[in-house]
Amino acid sequence: MLTGKQKRYLRSKANHLKPIFQVGKTGVNENMVQQINEALEKRELLKVSILQNSMEDKDTVAEQLSDGTGAEIVQVIGNTIVLYKESEENKHIQLP
Repeated sequence: MLTGKQKRYLRSKANHLKPIFQVGKTGVNENMVQQINEALEKRELLKVSILQNSMEDKDTVAEQLSDGTGAEIVQVIGNTIVLYKESEENKHIQLP
């Protein structure tokens, strides 16, 4: 579980990132969860955007991605979700 200070730090790091995954009208599926998990292992911090035509609620999508990948939800703002998962091999981010 991330503390408030750690979340603030990660939000500042994620500010300049562009979303690399998009959730569309089909919602979250196993393939997407697997790809996001692999990307989190390489990057540790990433953004996922939810398209306008998505039928699912943004908080539900965030929970599904978090549960599927084992990642922490840093922030849900607008239609963008910021996820963080500590990498096993490619550790880049030192949390305060």
